[in-house]
Amino acid sequence: MRFFRSYISLQKESNSYIVIVFSKIILGGSKMDILLVFGVITGLLAVVVGMIVKGANVAVLLNPAAAIIILVGTCAAVMNSFPMKEFSNIPKLFGALFRGGKGEDPTLVIEEIIEIAQETRKNGILSLEGKIQNMDNEFMKHGLEMVVDGLEPDYIREVLEYEITSREDRHRSGALVFTTAGGAAPTLGVLGAVIGLIGALGNLNDTEKLGHMIAAAFVATLYGIFFGYVICHPFATRLKRKSHEEVGIMNIMLEGILAIQEGKNPKSIQSKLLAMLKPKDRNKFEENSKNELE
Repeated sequence: MRFFRSYISLQKESNSYIVIVFSKIILGGSKMDILLVFGVITGLLAVVVGMIVKGANVAVLLNPAAAIIILVGTCAAVMNSFPMKEFSNIPKLFGALFRGGKGEDPTLVIEEIIEIAQETRKNGILSLEGKIQNMDNEFMKHGLEMVVDGLEPDYIREVLEYEITSREDRHRSGALVFTTAGGAAPTLGVLGAVIGLIGALGNLNDTEKLGHMIAAAFVATLYGIFFGYVICHPFATRLKRKSHEEVGIMNIMLEGILAIQEGKNPKSIQSKLLAMLKPKDRNKFEENSKNELE
């Protein structure tokens, strides 16, 4: 029990240091997604505690050979599956995964669109030129610039839909990297176990060490399953969820931009855009909205 408490204390200090360093290097000082960090740490603790409860020696997890087989082998599988351009983007994918915050609030996006719609009805489309330059969202900025330039609605929709599709493809490619790694890691774990068993069975004369060598051989399998199903596949799912939310907001912007160009009433624009929200976000908008619609 004393060992377990000491291990937990050391694990907390180590994890705190890793979180700080990771935040500085990968996230550029941005806030970290605490839930994801907590999930990874919980997965590690589940393995350690499970082994302690079963009476297994936790020290057996410190197996450099197994780590090399899984990590280097998985890295090689990803390298063989993707071109250099996509492989070099992996650090950015980790940044997107661990970066905290909820992204853009769709209710705030709709409020901004309604404000723009009100302004254009009062002062005309050309009045947006000054406002557009101060916008942070490049997608919204680009769409409104095309509206101010007087381009056809069908052309604007086509261009913006291409941008959305391109963004989806990029996110799908990023998620596929982790899916590929998640599929390769467990299989490499089996390979590591086979390699370990070959070494163990090649030394049958030393029966005292045979049991330890067989146990160590299966550590690679444990590494592979853990890395594949606790790290890689969940990371891929999280990237897909982030992409889905981002694309949903872009679609709201698309419909809002086209409605503004058509000169629709702000109230009708609000009704249309609210229909694209989840019920929870819709209720939030209705409670907090301070827009005075015509």
